[in-house]
Amino acid sequence: MSIKRSLLSVPLRISTLAMVFFLMLGSQAFAANPDVSDSDEAVAAGKTIFNANCKSCHKLDQKYTGPALRGVSDRRSIDWAKSFIKNSQALIATGDAQANALYKEYNNLAMPAHEFLSDDDVMNLLSYIEYGDKAEAVVEGAAGEGAQVGGGSGVPSEYLTIIVAVLVVVLLLILIVLGLIISVLTKYLNNQKLDEEDDEFINQKFDVKKLFKSDAFLIIVTALVIALVAKTAIDGLYSVGIQQGYQPSQPIAFSHELHAGQYEIECQYCHTGVEIGKSANIPSANICMNCHTHIQNVGGKEGISTEIAKIYAAVDNNQPIEWVRVHNLPDLAYFNHSQHVAVGGIECQTCHGPIQEMEVVYQHSTLTMGWCIDCHRQTEIAAQGNEYYDKLMQLHAGSKDALKVKDIGGLECAKCHY
Repeated sequence: MSIKRSLLSVPLRISTLAMVFFLMLGSQAFAANPDVSDSDEAVAAGKTIFNANCKSCHKLDQKYTGPALRGVSDRRSIDWAKSFIKNSQALIATGDAQANALYKEYNNLAMPAHEFLSDDDVMNLLSYIEYGDKAEAVVEGAAGEGAQVGGGSGVPSEYLTIIVAVLVVVLLLILIVLGLIISVLTKYLNNQKLDEEDDEFINQKFDVKKLFKSDAFLIIVTALVIALVAKTAIDGLYSVGIQQGYQPSQPIAFSHELHAGQYEIECQYCHTGVEIGKSANIPSANICMNCHTHIQNVGGKEGISTEIAKIYAAVDNNQPIEWVRVHNLPDLAYFNHSQHVAVGGIECQTCHGPIQEMEVVYQHSTLTMGWCIDCHRQTEIAAQGNEYYDKLMQLHAGSKDALKVKDIGGLECAKCHY
């Protein structure tokens, strides 16, 4: 018994599968641990922490330099998440299977420690990860993060890749459907009485050489090449001037991990201008000699350390130590350290990352305009006990929202550009 099938049945099934496929692309749903707060205050606080410490390597709903974070409190315990966020390398060193698997999955790329975050900070961070920006997951990526380039690549590059991939899938589906239609029509026409010319046309053999020489094939190949070149060019344009990860060799092997970490020397002791001027200033050899007049080696070793001897030589020869500047802003941008540190109460780690863990200093953040603007949009003014903001707080008293940097002119062009 023969089974009759409609000519439209096969394409209909393929279109149904295609629809299900595209719907599944945007239908990832994650549960969240009930201990993670979904309050607006916790989410807002967590977003500030995320933007300052995590955004350059992570996204909420897609893989980036690190894994997608949404749903982490469901996949892992809260205690595990706290341990990993604060010091992933310490957790990996304990032999934790999940931490080691994640470490290997991302090519042994070490995540900076964040031990300066309190437990409340981590819980607020988890609140933002689980409940923040769900409705804006795609829109924010295209509009907001386009200005902030993380890691030198940028969101526009990712969306171009997604668009190209979707177009390729759609083209393949169209080709499959057309092939099935042609196959069905050919079988139907072969059962009809046709002229010799028509019969020859219908049953002509596929010629690969003609395909490669055809105008349609050349147009498609040219379009793909142009698209790839354009994507590469846009990637390059979005990375111009970004030096995230820049880690130059210094004339003296100065360890921030030893000085700021192990011995807990305040940043302001060496960078004396950070609270009183625009520049934090690079410390002179005289500042080094405040300690190293008496400390001549590391860990109580005998003799003079080779690196400390370089400080003595600089002082004896009245020659400055030629430190290499790590963090550079363009001349058109104005940034005042004292305004942020002394008045704003911003911690050094907010911009410079876990400096107390760096054996050799590197640029932790992107320092792009989008990165700065995003911080100004999210950061609340530290007004409590700060007389500088008393009048502003009086004017803002009638508002239900917290006073943020953007509310006091933090988004005005002239604030940062001469």
